[in-house]
Amino acid sequence: MLSGDITQRARRAQFRAAREFVDRLNTPSTLVIPGNHDIPLFNLAARLFWPYANFLREFPSVSGVHDSTRLLVVALNTTRPSRHKNGVLSHEQIEAVVAQLSQARPGQLRVVVTHQPIAVERAEDEHDRLRGPLREAMQRWAEAGADLVLGGHIHLPYVMPLFGAETPLKRRMWAVQAGTSVSQRVREGIPNSVNLIRWGGVLPLGLCLIERWDYLAEARAFARARATALDTGWLPPEPPAFSP
Repeated sequence: MLSGDITQRARRAQFRAAREFVDRLNTPSTLVIPGNHDIPLFNLAARLFWPYANFLREFPSVSGVHDSTRLLVVALNTTRPSRHKNGVLSHEQIEAVVAQLSQARPGQLRVVVTHQPIAVERAEDEHDRLRGPLREAMQRWAEAGADLVLGGHIHLPYVMPLFGAETPLKRRMWAVQAGTSVSQRVREGIPNSVNLIRWGGVLPLGLCLIERWDYLAEARAFARARATALDTGWLPPEPPAFSP
C-alpha cells in the first residue's frame, strides 16, 4: 500500500520511475493513492482540467479496494486540485467506506487509507491534518468495524489510538502513519522507514503487529526498529447454538 506522494512534482517521468519501482517489488497486489505532490503544481491547466492524468498513466485508479482472505483495505483519494496541500474527506466518502466495511468477512483485518493523517500527535502538525467531518468518520468507521486508518503526508511514522475520552468509539481503532520510504525528504533526523503490518498466521486471534523498519545507511538495508502490538478486540464468530 502506497499512501500518496509517489512523486515530487507529478511529472510523467517520475510516475514511470515509480511504476518501475513498484513492479520490482513483485507483490501479489498493490494499492496506490495520490498525495498532494502527485497533482501538477506549476502547470495550472493540467491541475485544473486533468490533475490525475500522469498518475493514471501508470496506476489504475486514484482509489481502490483490496479484498482477500485476511485483509480488507479501502483506499480513498483525499487530495483536491483546488487545495495546495490540505486534503478533504467528504460525507460521501465516509459512507462509501461504511458500505465496504459492512461487507467484511470474519477474520479480515479492516483498514482504511487516506493520504493526509486523520489524527496527529503534535500540535504543530494540526495544520496538515485531514479536513472534513473527522469525528463523524471515526465514529462511523469504528461502528462499521474498521481496525486501522493508515496515512502519510507528514513524513512522521507513529501509531496512536483513535479511541478515548475525547473520541468515544464503539470499538478500538488506531491511526498508523507512514514515514518517508525512499525519498530524501525525511524529517527531524528520522531515517527512511516503511511499516509492515502483520495479521493472522502465528499471531493470536485479534492481535495486529505494526513493525517499523528503518533504513540503516551503513548497512544499506532496512532493519526492524520498533514493533507495536495492537489488540483489536476481534473474536471469532460464536458457533450456532446446539439444538437436540
